Amino acid sequence: MTKLHKSAAAFFAAALVLALNPASLLGQGQEAKAELPVLITSCGQSIGPTTIKVVLQRLKLAYDIDPLATPETLQAKAKSGTPYKSLIITMGASLKGMGAAGIEIEDELARTAALIAEARKLGIKVIGAHIEGMKRRSQGAAAGDTTDEQSIDAVAPNSAILLVLKEGNSDGRFTVISQAKKIPLVEFERTLDLIPALEKMFAK
Repeated sequence: MTKLHKSAAAFFAAALVLALNPASLLGQGQEAKAELPVLITSCGQSIGPTTIKVVLQRLKLAYDIDPLATPETLQAKAKSGTPYKSLIITMGASLKGMGAAGIEIEDELARTAALIAEARKLGIKVIGAHIEGMKRRSQGAAAGDTTDEQSIDAVAPNSAILLVLKEGNSDGRFTVISQAKKIPLVEFERTLDLIPALEKMFAK
């Protein structure tokens, strides 16, 4: 076999591997790995953290949940001797949730920015999760409500991993951010698929 034929064979073999393993194109590789324990919080006070909590409980993985976590939350855990290794921030704003907490989107954006800055300082991996699909995107919001997109802007470009319900990325919003920032993008088809997605992400 000539050198040219060998190169062509290698090319087609590589193409076949990618075709048979589309998940690799979604960022589900070594880069999309995280460690425990993990803290779950929100940027926008949606129900996302509760969904993540249920999945981690089912997987029997070590986690804490605090929808209003602050840099002090991370600092206190570090001082206890068992620092967080990962931080999951769910994207998606709920006007009802923020109202119940007595806060505005500006408060959430400021808290999130400070939390991400502290996580980076402490070496904690930030995982940006948008798990509620288009119903939690601005397309499903009231006219003029951009709080969900503001939440995405605050978290997604500043994450080390993106975890996204595929339907919520139908406009390519997260793909663009992933490619521009070189952030691994892990997409899942259904909410139930969060179980294997997180199991793989936190596997040792």
